[in-house]
Amino acid sequence: MSLPAEFYLIETVRRLLDGTRHVAIGANSPIPAAAALLARRLGSGAARISMQQFPEFSSFTDGGRELFDLAGQGRLDAFFLSGAQIDGQGNINLVAVGDYAAPKARFPGSWGSGLLYFAVPRVILFRSEHSRRSLVERVDFVSAPGTSPPGVWRRGGPVALVTPLCAFAFEGGGFRLASIHPGHTLEEVRDQTGFAFVCPDRVPETPAPAVEAIGLLRGEVAPLLADLYPAFHARVFAQ
Repeated sequence: MSLPAEFYLIETVRRLLDGTRHVAIGANSPIPAAAALLARRLGSGAARISMQQFPEFSSFTDGGRELFDLAGQGRLDAFFLSGAQIDGQGNINLVAVGDYAAPKARFPGSWGSGLLYFAVPRVILFRSEHSRRSLVERVDFVSAPGTSPPGVWRRGGPVALVTPLCAFAFEGGGFRLASIHPGHTLEEVRDQTGFAFVCPDRVPETPAPAVEAIGLLRGEVAPLLADLYPAFHARVFAQ
């Protein structure tokens, strides 16, 4: 059965949420949103979902400050972060590419990533572009660090990085290739990744969603995403 490539990303992220009680979704995150909604419907995780842009899934009355409070109090189990650049140590860059004083490109900024990366036990990194431009040896600006020196309080950190080509697990301060999505190869992943990563002798193929999951994605999750992410909905679920 031919499936949209995004279905494999959604299923990969959904599996990473197994057993998760409370997950929060930031803005511009259709794949994490779809994965969390699917996990909830399958009963495998994400018993509570917090998304400020979804009235159905938001109990916030004071915006982001309440999200930070939840994280600081240990009441948030998982969150998603991305960046213009992500490096092999799990550092993310949401500020600028190139010299900070005269950058090649400047982005909206770090917002709450510095706090949430430290306060949330499980952070799932994701990137919609898998290239040496986005997955770099070292970020130009550290918006939030993937690891911390001894003695620095940190509840958790990155557990994985999911891209259109593959999924990495974060272990021992670096990435290990966990699976490759169908239609892609190890050579392609190596060629398009700017940082070094551990590669096992045999890398499994990312599993396809089960029939039940596909039905839920198309029948129940897709309608919820249509208004907030119309372009994503049209591209993925019209196939």
